[in-house]
Amino acid sequence: MKKLYYSMGEVSKLTGLEPHVLRNWEKTYTELHPKKNSAGNRVYKEQELALIFRIKELLQDKKYSSEGVQEILKDGEPKSTSELSAKARKDLNEIKVFLGDLLERL
Repeated sequence: MKKLYYSMGEVSKLTGLEPHVLRNWEKTYTELHPKKNSAGNRVYKEQELALIFRIKELLQDKKYSSEGVQEILKDGEPKSTSELSAKARKDLNEIKVFLGDLLERL
């Protein structure tokens, strides 16, 4: 069953990013704006998770500056393999987390 929303803790675990980084990115990248649930906790949709992986890829792998990432996000760079790789990376990280949790239980 596909999840509709991810908590900040789940997103942090899947992406390998600390929660303070995610909160900072909300201020830096206006495209990233998770909703808050009734308890006031951030909840991320699948699209926002893909966007986080895209930002991480641009910053860490491709070494863009924060301003460069903002330009790419605003210019609507053609959706190419980067979006596929972000989804694939998310799926692989979910599997990694699942297997890690399973290993801890054994």
